[in-house]
Amino acid sequence: MTDPETLPRLLLVEDDPELGPIVADVLAEAWRVDLVADGRRGLDAARAGTHAVIVVDRRLPGLDGTELVAALRRDHVTTPVLMLTALGSTADRVEGLDVGADDYLVKPFEFDELFARLRALTRSFAAHEPWLDVGEGRLFAESRVVVTPWSSRVVLSEREAGLLAALAERPDYTFGRAELLAAVFPRGEQLGTVDTYVSYLRRKLDRDVVLTVRGRGYRLGAL
Repeated sequence: MTDPETLPRLLLVEDDPELGPIVADVLAEAWRVDLVADGRRGLDAARAGTHAVIVVDRRLPGLDGTELVAALRRDHVTTPVLMLTALGSTADRVEGLDVGADDYLVKPFEFDELFARLRALTRSFAAHEPWLDVGEGRLFAESRVVVTPWSSRVVLSEREAGLLAALAERPDYTFGRAELLAAVFPRGEQLGTVDTYVSYLRRKLDRDVVLTVRGRGYRLGAL
């Protein structure tokens, strides 16, 4: 049996009196979980920098989850953050990512997916594992994780990772939208899908990670 004291620490900021203890109990299989029920206490705990990853609810008493994450990033706390919330619109996701969250999971969720996302956010990549350079960052395409120059980890969707990998494999080449559509997306998708996923990558990583070449298409930028 694994000694709980040897497990990596996870900070869970969740105010739901029923859900919080359930999530903490399940995550205790792989993490030493610190459960905090309000935003201000969560911010104080996160600032200590002793956790490998932080899971934050969006709606919290005392301090909203987005405000908590924004405050951490202003303080240069780079601990990976997964935002766990019932607010699942595109605008909500974008806001969460823009303030500095590394990933966003909508309630209700499956615990298998939560574990997978946390593994991706905290994974220590071996030197022999292949990656693609994205400026000063690295894309681990199989894991769908980007390690940024500022030491955070960003989890991508399958299509986001496929698009970035296609660009990173030929960093000096400008791809037409039709080329990227055929290479990355299922048959039947429209050209506008490429533009949508370029926008997703820019929001998650940096606006310069994909460059627009007017009249021709897209090429890899930098982090």
